[in-house]
Amino acid sequence: MAELLSVRGLRAGYKQIPILHGIDLAAHAGEILGILGHNGMGKTTLLKTLIGLLPASAGEVFFEGADIAALAPHARARRGLGYVPQGRDIFPGLSVRENIAMGAASVGRAVPEAVARAAADFPVLARLLERKGGTLSGGEQQILALARALAGEPKLLLLDEPTEGIQPSVVEEIEDHLRRLARERALTVLVVEQDLDFLANLADRVLVIQKGRIVRELEPRALHDVQTIDEVTGFIT
Repeated sequence: MAELLSVRGLRAGYKQIPILHGIDLAAHAGEILGILGHNGMGKTTLLKTLIGLLPASAGEVFFEGADIAALAPHARARRGLGYVPQGRDIFPGLSVRENIAMGAASVGRAVPEAVARAAADFPVLARLLERKGGTLSGGEQQILALARALAGEPKLLLLDEPTEGIQPSVVEEIEDHLRRLARERALTVLVVEQDLDFLANLADRVLVIQKGRIVRELEPRALHDVQTIDEVTGFIT
């Protein structure tokens, strides 16, 4: 697989507080790469730095071979990066249709085609197109957030804790959608998550982040091994 994203020595933080201390990682076209770690270890900071919401203080970010470290978030989005933040962050006062339209129009994609594709990709949204985003259930909002990001036709999708507060049936639905899209469209997914089963079922590889550094790479099946997880992350005590 061709390398789509290459990150070298990435450092970032908030004002005088460093959070990332030299992140190195690579992701390939069509790969689903998991990032596992406790709260406060730098997972969200990593995604915000990759999408451009937080400036890097050092390091390189290459996307399709081009250095994008100095680009603004909207410029990265137009190059093919999509982002679903923690908490979904949909537009609650806009309809499902309008939310999807915003995702498409923000990067210059055709709106009618984007809405039709979202309805086909996510049948649960097809019957909700005129409903306000704020009236949807948590699971429906998460699927809408995913559909809105995909409306921009990204090549790389960054997901921050997509299973948070979501019922198991919807988590399984999201797994199925992401696996299918990665396979059919060569979509690369970088997903930050603490749900071990979700990552074990979805990811091709899992990177462990501790105190702003990638400390280990795991095979997804290792997430079912209690001793390994205890040693690496302390999730199980």
